[in-house]
Amino acid sequence: MQPERSLPESSDDDLLDAYSRAVIRAVDEVGPAVVRIAAARGGGSGFVFTPDGFILTNHHVIDRTGPIRVTLPDGRAIAAETIGGDVDTDLAVLRIDGAKLSWARLADSKRVRVGQLAVAIGNPFGFHHSVTSGVVSALGRTLRSRSGRLMDDIIQTDASLNPGNSGGPLVTTAGEVIGVNTAMILPAHGICFAIASNTVRFVASRLMRDGRIRRSYVGVAGQQTPIPRSLARANQIAALSGVLVASIEKGSPAASAGLREGDVILTFAGSAVAGVDDLHRLLTDDRIGVPTDVLVLRRGQRNRLTITPAELANR
Repeated sequence: MQPERSLPESSDDDLLDAYSRAVIRAVDEVGPAVVRIAAARGGGSGFVFTPDGFILTNHHVIDRTGPIRVTLPDGRAIAAETIGGDVDTDLAVLRIDGAKLSWARLADSKRVRVGQLAVAIGNPFGFHHSVTSGVVSALGRTLRSRSGRLMDDIIQTDASLNPGNSGGPLVTTAGEVIGVNTAMILPAHGICFAIASNTVRFVASRLMRDGRIRRSYVGVAGQQTPIPRSLARANQIAALSGVLVASIEKGSPAASAGLREGDVILTFAGSAVAGVDDLHRLLTDDRIGVPTDVLVLRRGQRNRLTITPAELANR
């Protein structure tokens, strides 16, 4: 009878599989930058993204009319200043004064791939610094913001999110932020969304510079409407739908340009407008004060107008 062989002692690394090590690495890298945000009407999560104390979060997490306090992972509670917010992209930037702040880096979200590991860090239901993990389920989703405007380039993940996770980072195994967690679908399981980091980077830079996102407007309310094929053929129109103008704001750029109720907007600045969301996407800050060619269908005939968009008042 041979003596029993003793099993070699396993090191800590041997006890951890590759998945666990990847999640731990991401948390070790980004976790120290994740903060808890308490505002007058609730709170949520956020993360420091510059060495000098700028913080990213969701717009719906903060209340601009009340005080905001940020709690760091080391327990420090610091009053935060609101630098700016944008309801249409559900993003906001805060700033705190503090020494030895950890900060997280924004990744290039164009390099994100479906199926790659994603780690969410936040404060769901007040449980400070909670971690969940999953994968990137889909890219390029669209999602309605609380203002009703469509947000593009949304990342879908099955990393579990709950109330309080809003504003926290979605992170790669390399410890880079690929998105800001913003929403989940209830009562569905595993369908959660984050604003892609490239959108976050653009919006944050504008908020830090101007305190808001500048957009243009023309002053119309409308809805998507189909264009009958016979009418499209008669006017040599390739579009299958356009924006039916339901009302025009008095004194607006659209009113000054002669746009009428019942017109159907087909193109704006040479780009097809199949619905209201297409028009919103085209009304960017670089169109403010710029005369713009607009093709409309009026009483079955094509007409060209020139509209000069104005700046949309901050909301």
